[in-house]
Amino acid sequence: QVQLVESGGGLVQAGGSLRLSCAASGRIFIIDTMAWYRQAQGKERELVATITKSGSTNYADSVKGRVTISRDNAGKTVYLQMNSLKPDDTAVYYCYCNHRIASYLPSRDYWGQGTQVTVSS
Repeated sequence: QVQLVESGGGLVQAGGSLRLSCAASGRIFIIDTMAWYRQAQGKERELVATITKSGSTNYADSVKGRVTISRDNAGKTVYLQMNSLKPDDTAVYYCYCNHRIASYLPSRDYWGQGTQVTVSS
């Protein structure tokens, strides 16, 4: 079982910055992809950014150039540096990872509990 715990959310003015962190704990064997998703009130959850075990990243068009996803050397903590924040970035941000016990076994998805990011205009 893997637990993901996010931190770093809060209230910020438009144009400001926030850094979200997500730490994975538990019986961890292989974490492939880690990612951040977000869900605004009344909307579906959407992908913000992903980072693979090898460090390859991918970003939603809405955040490109303003957001950087990174991962620590141990591969168990993922960060989301968000700059030039806009009111449209207001959402609950969820951490995600897929984990497998062995390379030849299927992976399982895990989610954090979410952290609120509110950007005021």
